[in-house]
Amino acid sequence: MKLSNEVKVGLLAIAAILILVIGFNFLKGKSVFSKPFVLYARFPDIGGLSKSNQVKINGLNVGTVAEFVPADKEVNSIIVELHVDKAIAIPRNSIAIIDGSLLGSPYINIEKGPANLYLKSGDTISTRTDMSLLSNLQAQVAPTLTRLNETFDSLKIVIGGLNSIFDPHTKSNLRDLVSNLTVSSAQLSKLLDVQTGALAQSMGNVNAITGNLARNNDVINSSLRNVEVTTSRLANANIEGVVSALQSTIGELQSTITRFNTNSGTLGLLMNDRQLYDRLGNVSSRLDKVALSAEILFDDIRIHPKRYVNISVFGGKNAGEPITSPAPKDTLPR
Repeated sequence: MKLSNEVKVGLLAIAAILILVIGFNFLKGKSVFSKPFVLYARFPDIGGLSKSNQVKINGLNVGTVAEFVPADKEVNSIIVELHVDKAIAIPRNSIAIIDGSLLGSPYINIEKGPANLYLKSGDTISTRTDMSLLSNLQAQVAPTLTRLNETFDSLKIVIGGLNSIFDPHTKSNLRDLVSNLTVSSAQLSKLLDVQTGALAQSMGNVNAITGNLARNNDVINSSLRNVEVTTSRLANANIEGVVSALQSTIGELQSTITRFNTNSGTLGLLMNDRQLYDRLGNVSSRLDKVALSAEILFDDIRIHPKRYVNISVFGGKNAGEPITSPAPKDTLPR
């Protein structure tokens, strides 16, 4: 029997549709040729959970979310149909929760219980309405986002006011300020440069100083010990006796100075007797006259020695007139 082209096209279309349906269900994780292991979970709120989301146990994917059915007309809760791998044994006291991650989609996480009896296909698993990490973050971030939006609105108003206040001259000053800040930042970068910056050189000098201190640690310790010994000796010294002796000496010195200022005693008379001072002045002037006469006499002896020593067989000659003032001298006498 020969098939017409129309029949062939129809059969090919039916085969394509079947392949499409089988492939679509396979990609969604549904078993096409076998009856799946079905579990039901009741949640008051499924959040962002959707069909084909994963069902995990200890982080391992063991199934998918198949369907959502409202539990009543008021949709007070939602029944979620879960298709799970038949090879997985799930204890009866296990709990299903909706969990999620920051970058991934929500999923059903099953926390296994310690029971020895296991769930069967068609059973309902217990649930818990823990808030997931993503929900916690959204609840915490939402007020912050609201405040940020309010801050941005206020900032827009402030910027609009500044634009209306700033004239072109003020804007030019701001541009100059920004350019100066740029130059300052460049100079600061040179200052903080690891290889050639002044700060690096200063740190090198500090390292050299600390190295010298470390090398001279023994000398420093010896000096400190010497200072400690000296201070201990000073502490043990009879400082009070020395101070009392100094005070006694100062008292005697004050008494002596007091005697100097009075007319009692030889030094007091010498310092305070005006007549004695005048007499000493007269004696000094007389001594000057005696010294002058002695000098004239010596010069006369040197110039006219024959006046004083005259030995002559035939008679002496006139020795000249005596001098009345010191003779001029070319050199100082030894």
